[in-house]
Amino acid sequence: MNRPRAALLAASLLLTGCGGGAVASPGHPSGPVAAGPSAPDISPLTSPSPQMSVAAAPLRLPGLGPRTLARIPGDTRQAVVVTGKGENSPDSTVVLYERTATGWQPGASWPAHNALKGWSGHHMRGDLRSPVGVFGLTDAGGLLKDPGSRLPYHRSGGFVAPGTGFEGEPLAGSFDYVVAINYNRRPGTSPLDWTRPLGSDRGGGIWFHVDHGGPTHGCVSISAEHMKELLRALDPALHPVVVMGDAASLAR
Repeated sequence: MNRPRAALLAASLLLTGCGGGAVASPGHPSGPVAAGPSAPDISPLTSPSPQMSVAAAPLRLPGLGPRTLARIPGDTRQAVVVTGKGENSPDSTVVLYERTATGWQPGASWPAHNALKGWSGHHMRGDLRSPVGVFGLTDAGGLLKDPGSRLPYHRSGGFVAPGTGFEGEPLAGSFDYVVAINYNRRPGTSPLDWTRPLGSDRGGGIWFHVDHGGPTHGCVSISAEHMKELLRALDPALHPVVVMGDAASLAR
């Protein structure tokens, strides 16, 4: 990609999503990051009994270590686990889990892309890495009509992704469907809201969106069909979160 095209792409994404670092818009002041409910003190090695209630089922998910598990809120019943191939890899896998009386049950496994340079535990605007962590999933939207989302869905012509990606692939359609990842944003607002509680230097606009066939600026991308499946599956009553990072980070 030549420098003028790369600069244009970066500028356009700052005004839309996928790692965009736009400052908070007037009328939407930034507020403190709300602390989620603390996870119960349950050993990840405990095996659930078929008689256990959902509330008592252990917080155990494949590939997640005790530090990561402890960050999942106690009332969460859905977890989208995004496991990166490596710290510096743009390739990952997405699995949606639902917590039942017998523990976490996995859904289908979907191939995905994350940021060009992999992952970071301290994401910054423009670092081309996806943030590692556990984040709420409360808001959705897109350029196309609502495919049946249970989350609040904001349809807008603002969900545009012009230009080409890092491998020369067209970005058109990437924001047909998105789910906002609650990294450095205000939950309960449109994915297009630019409030940045941590400040604009920490980036933002981290979304699930439609895969364009290459690495992202910071988002996680899956196919259009899988995005529609995800939108239909996520249930706000189950307090869904995304658990995302490279495999080594998640195993801590």
